[in-house]
Amino acid sequence: MGRYGDLDYPKLTKTGFLLGVSLLALGALGEFVGTALYGSLPGWENALFTDLEILGILLGLLSPFVFGIVLPLTE
Repeated sequence: MGRYGDLDYPKLTKTGFLLGVSLLALGALGEFVGTALYGSLPGWENALFTDLEILGILLGLLSPFVFGIVLPLTE
C-alpha cells in the first residue's frame, strides 16, 4: 500500500483531464450558443461560462501534472 492509499493514478489523470476538457467545452459552447440564440447574455451568465472555461483549462492542465507526475513520484 502506497503513501496515499490505493489510488489509480492513470484513471485519475484521464478522468481529471476529460473533466477539464468537458468544462472548457461546456463554457465555450454555452457562451457561443447563448449569444447566438438570445443575443446579449446577462452578466451572471457571462461570468458563469467564463468561470467554467477557466476551471476547465486549469483542471485540464494541472490534473496530468499532479496525478501523472507529482503524486506517483512522492510514493
